[in-house]
Amino acid sequence: MEKKFEVEIKTNLVITEEDIDDIMASALEGGITYWCDSTTVVGDYLGEFASEQIARGGTLELHDMEEDATYELTTEKLINGIKLAVEYGYYKNYGWCDGHYLDTGEIDALVADVIVQLALFGDVIYG
Repeated sequence: MEKKFEVEIKTNLVITEEDIDDIMASALEGGITYWCDSTTVVGDYLGEFASEQIARGGTLELHDMEEDATYELTTEKLINGIKLAVEYGYYKNYGWCDGHYLDTGEIDALVADVIVQLALFGDVIYG
């Protein structure tokens, strides 16, 4: 029997402002709406839409109707959610991340939901 060796390789993932806007639009327009019934921009709008808040360093409050709780989503949390989704291999067959760049054309509501849940809870607790 041939031996197999597993090697961990670390790389840098490039995440653009547009990537974050696209993920948040997918999340807010259907991805998280089955557990999140309202979104509030904290402070002034930093873009034209709430989905543009996170990429510009702002904060969104997301109300979890299942737990009747409100959570704050920030840029740092969302980036961590993306990192965890890549590390855990969520929907890797969708081709949304090649290990270096995101293809947000492949990030649909399902992937966006997972990213936001990982950002807020560190785990996927819904769906």
